[in-house]
Amino acid sequence: MALTGCSGNSSGNAADRTLHVTIITKDPSDPYWVAMINGAKKAAEQSNVDLAVASGKDQTDTDGQIQAIENATARGDDAIMIANNGPAVNDAIKKAQAAGVFVIALDTPTAPADLVSATYASDNRHAGQVVGQWTAGKLAGNKATIALIDLFADKVVSVDYERDQGFLAGMGIALNDPNRNGDEAKSGRYAAGDYRIACNEASDGAEDGGRTAMEKCLSLDSGINVVYTANEPSALGAVQALKAAGNTTAQVVTINGSCDGIKGVVSGQFGADAQQYPGKMGASGVDAVVKYKRNGVKPNPDPGKNFTDTGIALVTDKQVSGLQGITSQQGMQNCY
Repeated sequence: MALTGCSGNSSGNAADRTLHVTIITKDPSDPYWVAMINGAKKAAEQSNVDLAVASGKDQTDTDGQIQAIENATARGDDAIMIANNGPAVNDAIKKAQAAGVFVIALDTPTAPADLVSATYASDNRHAGQVVGQWTAGKLAGNKATIALIDLFADKVVSVDYERDQGFLAGMGIALNDPNRNGDEAKSGRYAAGDYRIACNEASDGAEDGGRTAMEKCLSLDSGINVVYTANEPSALGAVQALKAAGNTTAQVVTINGSCDGIKGVVSGQFGADAQQYPGKMGASGVDAVVKYKRNGVKPNPDPGKNFTDTGIALVTDKQVSGLQGITSQQGMQNCY
């Protein structure tokens, strides 16, 4: 667990005292989480909020997140904002709430979503859907031999299945359970032609995991021409494996929208990238804490959703007719 900043509740009414808030991310150094932290810090500086920063060592480290929750609770923090690593943190969240800590989710909805008071996140299903629609459009009726590089094999996290199942739905592939990876038909028809799913592998959201997953997929079918990846680190690993295998034609799509990821669109490594805005998530979370703790204003989700949507943009330099997107040059203006 990584932790920076200092906290500890001070006396006085919430309306006029410094608020103490901890933001807990999944990783201490990935640009995505750094951008989220920076967005939260900027908002905190403007609102008399003392922000402590903590994380697990990587996206598999639930113990580190639990320790960070327990530390914030013991300090008497006013609020916790967490990008949770899965349901293993739920009991710690409940204990924090029982101690009077206001808890909201960032990026990753909790399971169940109403465990926390609010969630600020991208619409991950929509992110998968737009890269799936782009892929189907670029294939133009040619057969799709698909590698699905997901996040986890050892736990169920909504971000994982929403992106995967959103991608398949965007391709026009019939789903079975939309909240479960891997139970769709392995072959059939997509929107404009035939498809076959060659593999469904987990990467733990890491570059080396993406490389290993892609190597396994290629050992099963060297003719893969579509690669869905749940995030950019795993996409970079997949690209390395494809290059080593001499596969230069596969379309790789991913989700995040970092500056490095958009450079991948520029270079042609990625055909399309769904850009998220983690800085907005962090800032929105701080704003919600301030409004609730100082003014008693409870945050409300977007109509018809159980979260507040912080936006998605499809970034590609190979536009598909009828699908709205932005160029890599535009994506670079909003990357992190």
